[in-house]
Amino acid sequence: MTIEVPVLRLGLAGYTEAQQKTAAEAAAAASSAHARWELGSFAEADAWWLEGSRTLLMPNQHLRVQPAVPSGRSVQIALADVDRPVAFSLPVTAQGFHPAVTFDLADRAAGLAVLKQFAGWMQTMLSQFALAASIADNQPSLNSGSWEVLRGHDLLAVVDLKLGTGVMPGVQAGDFVDASWCIRDRGAVKIPSNFPRSSVSLVMWQYAQRTQRDLLPAHYRSHPLYFRRPPRLPQRQLKDAHLLAMRELVAHPGMNFNGLQHATGMGEAQLARVLSALYVVGSVTSNPKRAMASAVRASTPARDSGHSEQSVYFSVMDSSPRPPGLGDAPLNDMTAPLPLMPDS
Repeated sequence: MTIEVPVLRLGLAGYTEAQQKTAAEAAAAASSAHARWELGSFAEADAWWLEGSRTLLMPNQHLRVQPAVPSGRSVQIALADVDRPVAFSLPVTAQGFHPAVTFDLADRAAGLAVLKQFAGWMQTMLSQFALAASIADNQPSLNSGSWEVLRGHDLLAVVDLKLGTGVMPGVQAGDFVDASWCIRDRGAVKIPSNFPRSSVSLVMWQYAQRTQRDLLPAHYRSHPLYFRRPPRLPQRQLKDAHLLAMRELVAHPGMNFNGLQHATGMGEAQLARVLSALYVVGSVTSNPKRAMASAVRASTPARDSGHSEQSVYFSVMDSSPRPPGLGDAPLNDMTAPLPLMPDS
């Protein structure tokens, strides 16, 4: 079994090209056996570094970070709404602004310390990634039910389709290598109070965003595809690409991978990752018998794909009724085809 190392993405704003190179070197040096840091797009990053000398405090208390390269754009954020770690490189010149985390970009040790601190703050997510990787390894043999994941006598995690997931604090990918998945009677498992909890859908969704593993079954690249149901996720988890793919499958049920790629304008790798995320939360299917009823009626008569797709992924949403039929929707509409969970 290969131990998967999750990728943490660092977003930058306000840095020159030379400073970006310094940040990239710090990210590479901060990588460890538990997490690998790399630079990523600002909007989708797990953490941010902002150049303090180019940060302005606006009258509305928002921050504006001015670009340092000709092709760059300013970034405006409301710190009260920021949901990820953020640090400012010195000097911070905005009057009256005193950020919680600062560091000297020229000091390699200081940058590494900040990234180590960030990874510590994200330990719950890293533990959930390790659990999701174990689910992906074991899912062909897992059916719906309640599970305890044990390493000897130690309880590493609980997976229950109603209770959700709970993971022992600080657990790492290597802890799951020799772990046993033990099925229990429904209602017989409890998630310890000190275990961080999350839904199965959210754990698998976040895993799909980070893994380098190809989670999309091979037949999804050749068989007709159908929309099944909206993912049970907070709205902020879905990007435009996910919404567009779902909308196209609602409007054109039975479209194959190539057709969907042409309709959405996505590259092959991007579409595969988008569909992988929708697949692991049970929102798309290649089996017309599992598709939303209105989608099947709207498509040409379909054959059973021959793939039963019985896995823990699909068990996530089998306990809820299928949603009712949908009306027609404009093409290229990137809104969700059905109401999503509100952000808490």
